[in-house]
Amino acid sequence: MVKRLRFGPAGKPIDLKGADYVKAIEYIAEVEKLDALEYEAVRGVRISEKKALEIRSTAEKYDVKLSMHAPYFINLASPNENTIKRSIERLQAALKAASTMNAYVVVFHVGYYKDNPSKKHAIERAIASLKTVEEWMKSNGINNTWLSPETTGKQTQIGDLNEVVQICKEVDACKPTVDWAHIYARYLGNYIKSVDHVVRVIEFIEKELGIQALKPLHTHFSRIEYGNGGEKEHHTLAEKDYGPDFEIVCKGLVETGVEAVIISESPLLDKDAIVMRNLCCSICQCC
Repeated sequence: MVKRLRFGPAGKPIDLKGADYVKAIEYIAEVEKLDALEYEAVRGVRISEKKALEIRSTAEKYDVKLSMHAPYFINLASPNENTIKRSIERLQAALKAASTMNAYVVVFHVGYYKDNPSKKHAIERAIASLKTVEEWMKSNGINNTWLSPETTGKQTQIGDLNEVVQICKEVDACKPTVDWAHIYARYLGNYIKSVDHVVRVIEFIEKELGIQALKPLHTHFSRIEYGNGGEKEHHTLAEKDYGPDFEIVCKGLVETGVEAVIISESPLLDKDAIVMRNLCCSICQCC
């Protein structure tokens, strides 16, 4: 039976910082009863094929759904061809490792508007870059992992929901990652304020990209602090001065009946993933 909602941390549990990802998977599954984990390659892809296969085997044993976050140092919209080349290489390295460990999506930040004549031009440049990556995936037989552009929290970055969906429509190998906190910060606290907002996001994705984009929908959550330009800092679920409210997101996911993976990007990582799971179980009756 397909699990409707899965929960897990972005990276290793906070009590296991020195452990490897094999131990991390065992711990979140056996001790914390979580069933998703995002492998963090944000500083670079540094994993052997042997270790990736160990991670795959352990995740399959414990039914933990894996994803990967690609390096932050990616800008697929840069006018600098060398930057584009290096960005593509980093994304290819992430895809190769993710495919080996059977991570179903590689999450990445698309890039920046800066130094482009317009936002439209930046997005077109990014799409062209991603089509190059898509062809590389086909030629290398990578078909178990999706490219997953993420909604971003800073207004200087490509990553408005409409832009992410546009990219996914143009590049068949893409499906979106919805970061609820980033959307909230990008709109300066004026969106993801109600269950209806969450439902609208999900229905828009299904309308534009089809049901495949929701099987499952990959998501991130934390509370977040923002300024005039959007995202500033992620916060824990207990810090009520910051939004959005996870109860709203949970109810929206349940109302639409969508399958979703919910990755905690709170500073408390796995601890807040447990809080989110328990909240959905008690309020939404969805476990």
